[in-house]
Amino acid sequence: MFEILLNEKLNPTVSRMVVQAPLVAAKAEPGQFIILRVDDEGERIPLTVAEYDREAGTVTIIYQLVGGTTIRLAQKAKGEYLADFAGPLGTPSHTAGLKKVAVVGGGVGCAIAYPVAKRLHEQGCTVHSIIGFRCKDLVILEREFDAVSDVVKKMSDDGTWSAKGLVTDALKQLIESGETYDEVIAIGPLIMMKFVCKLTAQFGIKTMVSMNPIMIDGTGMCGCCRLSVGGETKFACVDGPDFDGHLVDFDEAMQRCAMYREFEAHERERACNLFTKEVI
Repeated sequence: MFEILLNEKLNPTVSRMVVQAPLVAAKAEPGQFIILRVDDEGERIPLTVAEYDREAGTVTIIYQLVGGTTIRLAQKAKGEYLADFAGPLGTPSHTAGLKKVAVVGGGVGCAIAYPVAKRLHEQGCTVHSIIGFRCKDLVILEREFDAVSDVVKKMSDDGTWSAKGLVTDALKQLIESGETYDEVIAIGPLIMMKFVCKLTAQFGIKTMVSMNPIMIDGTGMCGCCRLSVGGETKFACVDGPDFDGHLVDFDEAMQRCAMYREFEAHERERACNLFTKEVI
């Protein structure tokens, strides 16, 4: 059992949880993920390691309320326990030797982008962070990105927070102003990463993306997290989650990720009704 030390809302749909998991904390690296179960009858869901403290033995995850399981996760209180918290899984993000990088985060993907930006900053790399949200009410980790970035560009779709526009607009402006990068790291919605990669391909800039497809076991055995990368089948859980974005078949990935939206909506409604009845 894994004790919950903190479970707080970052915005109306995104929460941060700190879990006592010393064995995971001892080995975790930026870019890796864990698989948890809320209780013994719960489904397995993958969540990226947002932060870790090796001395305290804690791991921080940031999750978005999407389906029934994340709604149940949000109901857990400090001092309660999770049934399973397995990891770290996946291949850590490659950061060694990079001198100047643009880290692009979109929405809740910023929770994955932040630990990578932090590691790059700790290694002495020049970090230009570009973070985007639909509106000001959905902003997360603003101060954290400020602390680990040499330049921060902040974008919102509707203009209610900082500059109005897309993260690709800010990235294009930086590149066209003369900024050069060893690498661009893009993490966020699939459609965002697709268009970041289309942009960087025009300028010949290597671009890595973090893929988060449907996943069950996290060991490569089930095959649910398969992707087409450079015409080959890859598994996000063991070959990734980071891949060369210029080789990823994003259209196929988006089609596969949409397969269970109706089921997720049903489970979300069922969980909401369940907790409403419990409160009443």
